Amino acid sequence: MRITPLLLLLIIAGACSESEPVSRIFKGDAFGTTYNIQYFAESEFDAKSGIDSVIDVVNHSVSTYLPDSDISRINRGDTSVVVDDIFRDVYTISEKVFTDSEGYFDPTIGVLRNAYGFGDVKPLAEISESVLDSLREFVGFNKVKLTSDGKVQKAHPEIYFDFNAVAKGYGIDRIGHFLESRGVTNYLIELGGEIRASGLNLSKDQSWVVGVESITSEINDRNYAEAVTISNQGLASSGNYRKFRIDSISGKKYVHTINPLTGLAQQSDVTSATVIASDCATADAYATAFMAMGLERAKILLSGSEDLEAYLTFSDSTEIPQIFMTEGFRKQLKK
Repeated sequence: MRITPLLLLLIIAGACSESEPVSRIFKGDAFGTTYNIQYFAESEFDAKSGIDSVIDVVNHSVSTYLPDSDISRINRGDTSVVVDDIFRDVYTISEKVFTDSEGYFDPTIGVLRNAYGFGDVKPLAEISESVLDSLREFVGFNKVKLTSDGKVQKAHPEIYFDFNAVAKGYGIDRIGHFLESRGVTNYLIELGGEIRASGLNLSKDQSWVVGVESITSEINDRNYAEAVTISNQGLASSGNYRKFRIDSISGKKYVHTINPLTGLAQQSDVTSATVIASDCATADAYATAFMAMGLERAKILLSGSEDLEAYLTFSDSTEIPQIFMTEGFRKQLKK
């Protein structure tokens, strides 16, 4: 076929009109922490407004820090609340992890978190064995039910939901879904140290690389034990090396991870847990679960899962720090 000069000009012009994806970076505040988002897009859109909208709807559904959120109303005993899809999704994820972990992950732990001073109310002055016995009556995901008409039934009005161990990861996933709805397939979302990654880092033409923070890391001087490559996955970490409270009267140390079965805010042998999963909400929930379960139970759960990879730090019988990682996690270490 003979190509005329005019046709050739049109072909060249058409080829030149195809724009390359441009790297864009957004920073902001959400869920009581900060976020950093990098994505590649061929054209601009109002990403900031979209991200802020996602944060608002997630908070309105499952934030215990907002008095008019759905979860706060349910915690106060309002039985008229019809939950939205966000609450239903977070509830469903929590139910699965509760079952898989044999109760070591339990979002009805709210009364215990509040008692120890990790919630949004003043801590109890004394937490004795008898107090724990009475509080544990109001803990148990098997004591709540989400009905077909979208209402929550509680065996006891005092049961207090706290989805904080999964809601942040879920919020990150929702931000990712927003970006994907705008045609973005290559992005990295970091929010409070938790990650959702999709596609590639086109600037380097490789998978995204993120760090696993060391337990010796200082908040103003971060250092990382390992670097891993992730794509189309979520990554979340949990640890008690910063999250603890010293009671001003008794001097007792209470760690942020609470064992739902005993009610105790005591350190298990696992000192930190980093989990990779298909989404950030799932990674978030299992990282919390492994902190409470301890090493051996966590290893058993991981051995039976095809969807989870983990990096756990723990103390052995002589209190010497050790590391366990799944083979899949090891394969994702940056070479």
